[in-house]
Amino acid sequence: QVQLVESGGGLVQPGGSLRLSCAASGIIFSISSMDWYRQAPGKQRELVATITRGGTTTYADFVKGRFTISRDNNKNMVYLQMNSLKPEDTAVYYCHTNSWATDYWGQGTQVTVSS
Repeated sequence: QVQLVESGGGLVQPGGSLRLSCAASGIIFSISSMDWYRQAPGKQRELVATITRGGTTTYADFVKGRFTISRDNNKNMVYLQMNSLKPEDTAVYYCHTNSWATDYWGQGTQVTVSS
């Protein structure tokens, strides 16, 4: 049974930083591509960043230069370091992977950027 559990969200002031974590189980993590998505109120869920099994990373234009995705295959963890946060980054952030043609999502963690 695949499980993804996010943590690390919270309230932060504009310009601040947060680090999200996602613990994965039930998959062969080392060969899995992992993603972070986000969904703001009234908006569609959107892809934020991806890291492949080989460590190649890609980012949405709206987070390039501010967010960094990384992974630790020994711990089955994926991270999202978020710097220079803006109010428009406020959203629920979800960890995602696809295994055997099935999408798996975590429960999400709320990030609120506000003064």
